[in-house]
Amino acid sequence: MLQTLISFLIALTLLVFVHELGHYLAARWCGVKVLRFSVGFGRPLLSWRVGPDRTEWTLAAIPLGGYVKMLDERETPAAQIPSADLARAFSRQSLGRRAFIVVAGPLANFLLAIGLYAALNLVGVQEPAAILADPPRASVAGDAGIRGGDRVLTVDGAEIRSWNELRLRLIDGIIDRREVPVVVEREGQRQSVVLPGAALPAGEIERDFMRTMGLELGGGSVRIASVSDGSAAARAGLRTGDEVLRADGGVVVRPGELIDRIRANPGREIALDIERDGVSMRLSVVPDAVASDRPGEAGLTVGRIGAGIGLRVAMVEVRHGPLESLGRAVDRTWEMSLFSLRMLGKMLTGDLSWRNLSGPVAIADYAGQSARVGWYAYAAFLALISISLGVLNLLPIPVLDGGHLVYYGLEAIRGRPLSERFLELTQKAGLAVVGLMMAVALFNDFSRLIGS
Repeated sequence: MLQTLISFLIALTLLVFVHELGHYLAARWCGVKVLRFSVGFGRPLLSWRVGPDRTEWTLAAIPLGGYVKMLDERETPAAQIPSADLARAFSRQSLGRRAFIVVAGPLANFLLAIGLYAALNLVGVQEPAAILADPPRASVAGDAGIRGGDRVLTVDGAEIRSWNELRLRLIDGIIDRREVPVVVEREGQRQSVVLPGAALPAGEIERDFMRTMGLELGGGSVRIASVSDGSAAARAGLRTGDEVLRADGGVVVRPGELIDRIRANPGREIALDIERDGVSMRLSVVPDAVASDRPGEAGLTVGRIGAGIGLRVAMVEVRHGPLESLGRAVDRTWEMSLFSLRMLGKMLTGDLSWRNLSGPVAIADYAGQSARVGWYAYAAFLALISISLGVLNLLPIPVLDGGHLVYYGLEAIRGRPLSERFLELTQKAGLAVVGLMMAVALFNDFSRLIGS
């Protein structure tokens, strides 16, 4: 819990700081006087003044956002502004400069994402290879001709090397519910299959669509990831790193298969064929009989051995040269931005459920999960959230940066500023829309928590 909270606060503070820094640097470049730079809202926790303009830098108590306050005649009457500073007021700038200052915040978020993706591409990361497990017979993947051990080479013509790349490429076609051409390598030969996105049941995009289609990570072995002291696994002699080959004579290829076998046999001996340091051996484990803690299984007794069970998979290193890393980072940021917009558009049209909208609770959970995986997963998470923040702020909703850009567009068409009454009404409407989106996101967050 502490790691999740710290990871979330670091992510939020960094992303807000970068966003507001974009506004701040653009304002300074345009000669606008900045009065305050705040990360967070509410009561200031830390405050100091820097520079010739004595700009106040503030860290506030509520970290859900931030702002850059500039000298503006709409907030401070011109009579109260020193004559030497009037030309530096935001309200006195040209339309082009005002638009540049506004768009600089989201732009900074996109640049951060590009930098993070470029660094990951350059340094190189280890990711699970795009090798598939044998799909269930009655599944989309099984009907399409996918076989266990298939290594995915391309999806929609794009090269695939890792499991993460496979998931990102597939989801694009799945949400459009179209046929997705896939090329796999099977026993040294290239094979073409087609995954029908329309075959995925409505609403499954909100869950694990890969597993629903029968696409699971393969090419590895089931392993014991951890063993609790005094547990049934410890009493049986199981150790961390043991590879489980068979359970009661049945071949085990997925962690879920072994877990289901253990749960179904409380208090009954299970024979496990394992491999340890290249040596094969057989152990017998008797699962403890415990009450199930899964939703909908109240009063059910299941088996538990007190061991973490995972999948040891083939890994690939994804690494590129400096120029290619930057180019791929730009492409990835652009693709993810368009994907975010398409997801929002499908929510508005009803093609996608609003249950896909996530709020701060879900973001905190993902921050903690990625931090536990490693720095590379956390950096990729930061890049993705930074893109989402940039896209969100460019939506044409009053109170957001995109809403201000719409104002400036209307002002350019009319040839004069918009009325204060119009601005006031639309700002209230925009605030209501943002509030509604936040309420839906929080409802989804807590619904997932309760249902998990």
